[in-house]
Amino acid sequence: MTSHRNTSPLPGPGSPRRRSVLAAMGALPVLAAAPPAAAAGRAESAAGTAEAAAAVTVNPLAARQTIRGFGGMTHAAWIGDLTAAQRDTAFGNGEGQLGFSVLRIPVPENQADWNRDVATARRAIELGATVIASPWNPPAHMTETFVRGSQTNAKRLRYDSYGAYAQHLNDFTRHLGNNGVSLYAISVQNEPDYAHDWTWWTSGEMVRFLRENAGSLSTRVIAPESFQYVKSFSDPILNDSQALANVDILGAHLYGTPPQNLPYPLFQQRGGGKELWMTEVYHPNSSDSADLWPQALDVGEHMHRALVDGGFQAYVWWYIRRGYGPMREDGRISKRGACMAHFSKYVRPGHVRIDTPANPQSDLYVSAYTGGSQVVIVAVNKRASTVSQSFTLENSNASGMSSWVTDAGRTLASQARIPVSNRTFTAQLPARSVTTFVTA
Repeated sequence: MTSHRNTSPLPGPGSPRRRSVLAAMGALPVLAAAPPAAAAGRAESAAGTAEAAAAVTVNPLAARQTIRGFGGMTHAAWIGDLTAAQRDTAFGNGEGQLGFSVLRIPVPENQADWNRDVATARRAIELGATVIASPWNPPAHMTETFVRGSQTNAKRLRYDSYGAYAQHLNDFTRHLGNNGVSLYAISVQNEPDYAHDWTWWTSGEMVRFLRENAGSLSTRVIAPESFQYVKSFSDPILNDSQALANVDILGAHLYGTPPQNLPYPLFQQRGGGKELWMTEVYHPNSSDSADLWPQALDVGEHMHRALVDGGFQAYVWWYIRRGYGPMREDGRISKRGACMAHFSKYVRPGHVRIDTPANPQSDLYVSAYTGGSQVVIVAVNKRASTVSQSFTLENSNASGMSSWVTDAGRTLASQARIPVSNRTFTAQLPARSVTTFVTA
């Protein structure tokens, strides 16, 4: 593949151009809707009015993956740091805040730059977030150039510098710790398989580093962070017991990943005890305003598919503050951010996704979560009409549901309490909307 490069809106000084086009695929695709349910009575009426459907059963005992959190990236060197107020908007969980619980920061190659993201990381931790870090390049003296296809100046880590590179990552982790930031995990390399502008790794090189050097790292290890969840890059890690033993989080990016490639049977077979995180994406593009509706609703569907189809435990956006991101340049939550917040504000770290019909009606996507006695349901309605949907809460004594909605005219708007009778409630899901329900 050639470099993924056109200029994103509002580029920062020295910022590398981020991906808007994958050269071999064209524009990043909007994920296709799952096929409609086949059950009788679920077809949309000709008039496009609200319709009744079989109740969605939500059983808190049907546990799936534990959720670690939702969040995004700051990169002060490329686009400037978040302000103090923006940090609170991102990681606080009050009204008008995103409720993010994961922050991703870079690992600069030069130690002189290691303080650039510390203030935001420290505030994120104060607000209860988890901080992870990813390197784009090792220190320059550890790298060499080589020929990779048509790229004559491709860069890789020198084979005799693997040990020094592990020490570099440990030194960064220690520096953060000395400055009030306890790093939850560190990546070996950001997008090692799409590195036209940074450092390439082959899957064999990644396996070698994991086998021989990652065991010395002082915090949890993330690998391989393939740009498109390319399984041929992560399969060798899962198939090598020594490499896998030194990985704590299998990390992936979902740029242009089609829905059918989200499940990962080999990880389910061999990744016992490991976590599965989606550590970077923007969706569906970086060219549109994050307030464009209903296009922003694609973010809600994408998150649903990542959590339900992919079984990911974390969902991390690219830049937090950007014209196409969850926070606008003026520091306010965008429509894309509101779609993220329908998950991040209510599905908190430690909540467990529970099994429920994921696509009970055409263009309706439902996921459910539990934390203690609380049940959270997120419903994404991509239809141009209102949808009536009933829910049955098994093993729950809830008497009502609080709810919040985002659609063309509302953003995280609180709605009237819905009573629960005989463990069942019915909701009217507005056209092209995302609604979160929480037992109350």
